[in-house]
Amino acid sequence: MKTYQLTGIGNAVVDVISQADDSFLELMGIEKGIMQLIERDRGEVLYAAMEGRVQTPGGSVANTIAGAGALGLDSAFIGRVHDDALGKFYADAMNEDGVDFVNPPVAGGELPTSRSMIFVSPDGERSMNTYLGISSELSSADVSSDVAGNSQLMFLEGYLFDKEKGKAAFLEAARNCHKGGGKAGIAISDPFCVERHRVDFLLLIENELDFVIGNEAEIKSLFETDDLEEALAKTAAICPLVVCTRSGDGVTVLNGSARIDVPVEKVVPVDATGAGDQFAAGFLFGMATGRDYETCARIGNVCAREVISHIGPRPEANMQDLLRAEGLLQGD
Repeated sequence: MKTYQLTGIGNAVVDVISQADDSFLELMGIEKGIMQLIERDRGEVLYAAMEGRVQTPGGSVANTIAGAGALGLDSAFIGRVHDDALGKFYADAMNEDGVDFVNPPVAGGELPTSRSMIFVSPDGERSMNTYLGISSELSSADVSSDVAGNSQLMFLEGYLFDKEKGKAAFLEAARNCHKGGGKAGIAISDPFCVERHRVDFLLLIENELDFVIGNEAEIKSLFETDDLEEALAKTAAICPLVVCTRSGDGVTVLNGSARIDVPVEKVVPVDATGAGDQFAAGFLFGMATGRDYETCARIGNVCAREVISHIGPRPEANMQDLLRAEGLLQGD
């Protein structure tokens, strides 16, 4: 059985990206800067309204796994796609990116392959309108115990918490990962996701997980507070490793009683899509290769900086070359 340095479980979503100004967003009733779940009919309307579409395999954790693969990790992704055109595109594209797409497209799947219409504003903000489709039907049956049990790190996507079968799959995957000696963690994904499932999120983090990665708003939402320091302290009390990205204010890493604050180089984003996903890719690459947490955060910052310099949620530059230029990669 093949072993993996990093395995992700999440929504397998085809990202469809287009540029749009604020007046277009207002006309179409799109709320700026957040992710909204939409129904199939709404998705077809928005898709038809998009100009200059760019299609790419996406999904938050899938983007992270692809980014980690680009850095050289042996990586796998567990997701559910239909054997329609988009599903086959997705599976092929992940494999071409060097990531093992573990599950083949589902023949005669119950719903179409998931897709997210992403509208990028001139200021770099992205407004995501996601039709979850078949990916939200992921269950324990899709999660191979062999893959989970042979993964050094397992990274779970909070969005899948919207269905009980997704929660059950997470629990099983985390436990199988631990049985094999690995560590499991979660991408919080979205404050609204936390609001829908706060109790379950906290129980999973406290009892089953080794690390949590989220942004400032997501960490605060865990404990319903506007005080970031309070939220960080409470999260650190139930989880061994807490990683909080704070946009231009840098990254805070809490490991037990130890705290590290790592600054970032402030840049104007071309497209903020994927910034958090690629930060996680860099941080997890650092973890998987035995680096200290400050170095992990610095690698994550380089990855985030690269992805916001262009349209699209995945790296375009040679990330190993970028890390070498920053003195963060030698002899790998």
